Formats: sequence, C-alpha cells, structure tokens
Amino acid sequence: MDITTRMDATHLEVLAMLPEGLLDLSDLQVARAGIDALMAAAPAPDLPTGLVVEDNRVEGFDGHDVLVRVYRPGAPRQNSPALYWIHGGGMVLGDVSMDDAKCAQIADQLNVVVASVDYRLSPEFPFPVPMEDCYSGLAWFFDAAEDLGIDRSRIAIGGASAGGGLAAGLALLARDRGQVSPCFQLLTYPMIDDRDETPSSSEITDTRVWNQDANVIAWNAYLDGGAGSADVPIYAAPSRAEDLSGLPPAIVTVGDLDLFLDEDIAYARALLGAGVPTELHVYAGAFHGSNNFVAHSALSTRWNRDEMEALAAALNG
Repeated sequence: MDITTRMDATHLEVLAMLPEGLLDLSDLQVARAGIDALMAAAPAPDLPTGLVVEDNRVEGFDGHDVLVRVYRPGAPRQNSPALYWIHGGGMVLGDVSMDDAKCAQIADQLNVVVASVDYRLSPEFPFPVPMEDCYSGLAWFFDAAEDLGIDRSRIAIGGASAGGGLAAGLALLARDRGQVSPCFQLLTYPMIDDRDETPSSSEITDTRVWNQDANVIAWNAYLDGGAGSADVPIYAAPSRAEDLSGLPPAIVTVGDLDLFLDEDIAYARALLGAGVPTELHVYAGAFHGSNNFVAHSALSTRWNRDEMEALAAALNG
C-alpha cells in the first residue's frame, strides 16, 4: 500500500521530513543510532511549571535495578489517581526519556501522578525480561502508593505501540498473578500479535514508519527467534489469549494506515466478547505514530483528546 495516497497535506508534509530507512531494522545498531539522533535533534520539551520529576530504582525479578520515572503535578490531589506508562519502540528501540513530554502533559492536564518504566530491550534481553521489568515497576508503584499519595484502586496502565503491547500483556499477567489490579488499559496502536498473518500486517512497507520487515525483525528479537511458533506465551503476544475475562476496561486506538490495524480491531472485539468494557477508535488517514509526529493536526488533536477524555473518565469516575 502507498500510504501517501490516503493522507491529508499536513500528514504528508511531516512524513516527507522523516528520513528514508528510519525504521529499517536490518542493522539494529544503525537504526538505534538514527532514532537517537532524531530524538537529540528535537527541542527539549517544556515541562509544565511546578511539575516534579523523580527517578526511582526498583529491584527487578533478577536483581537488576529497573528505573521508574515519576511525574508529579505541581499541586497533586490527596489520594491521587495515577497512570503507569510504558514507552514504545518495537521492544528493541527507545527509552524512558522519549515520552517525557507525554507523561508530563498527562500529569499536568489530568492532575494525576504518572510513572514511566525503562524496561530492558531485546534482542539483548528477550521475553520475559522486558515484561518482568514492567511488572516489577508496576508492583513497586502499587506498593509505594501511600508514599506517593496515590489511590491504589485508581491506577491505570498504558502504552503506545510496543508499550501498548506490553501494557496489554501486563494486564493479563496482573490478572493471573493476583497481586496488583490496574483499573484501566490505555492501548495506543498496541503491538500484540507475533504471527504476522493479518492483511494489514503486510500492507505497510514504507521504512519511514513502522513496517512489515521491522515488525518481523522486532518480534523475533523479542521472542528469541520464535515469532510465529506454537508456544508463544499470551503475556508476550496478547492476541493469543483465549480468555480475556476479568481484565480492566480499555480503550484501543489505531490509525487505518497502521499495520497493527487488523490485530488491534480483533483484540478490541475479543475484549468486548469477554465482557470487558472497551472503546475502539480507528482514525482514517493516520499512520503509525502520527498522533505524535503530526500532533498539531486536527486529526491528532481529536485522537489525543479522545484518549485523554477516556483516561480522565476512568481515573475520576
């Protein structure tokens, strides 16, 4: 599919500015350097006045220290609601700093405490390490609720792309371990199906955005070469879960020019079929990540407003 034929002028202009091969993962170290350079060239975010950002080191399942960054609004509420956020990057790219602006904005606009976890990346650390890092951070967030001034009953989890997939897997893991109970899932174009079998999974080949080749490489990095095999755990690839009952309510958002379109729609339908209250939003003319890359567009403004309103309703209801 030529995604450029279905975009408006604003999205086309921004897409044209992205480097060719930005998400060509055939050489992962080169791709990481390219992403790092792009992020370094971006202006530092202006954080809201009064916002406090603190880094915490949390002991992980294997003794590794997991960094959890906490964003507190200038005038936090007593027993504040909270969001536990997981960054994207296909399980192989990025770090906690890439979503500083987003986490700060949520903390400020919704007057909630936000935590963001810096999980270890694949292929150096394949599943279950990234998931266990995310779980360790979430367990710490719940345990530290009193010290942080947050309400344990109103902690949502969320993420975008790989972060959305990790959040979906984390919801399943939290349900099955029974130690922590998130109240809501914010799943932004989540990466949840390793099998690469849906029609949309093969339609996106443009290397400026998340594409089929990158997706195959990333899943095999995360699953240590086992993507598509019969025994992939549901916590790694939530689309494989046959029982979605007992999960927290969710919102799933995705653009119709995203290779995750079909798997995300199917997952939202499966959540609904399992009795999980779920909103599904599909945005025509949006590519993977465009709500951030083209944040000033009317489409992205509507998308981001939809997510903020759903999160606010879940946390303040």
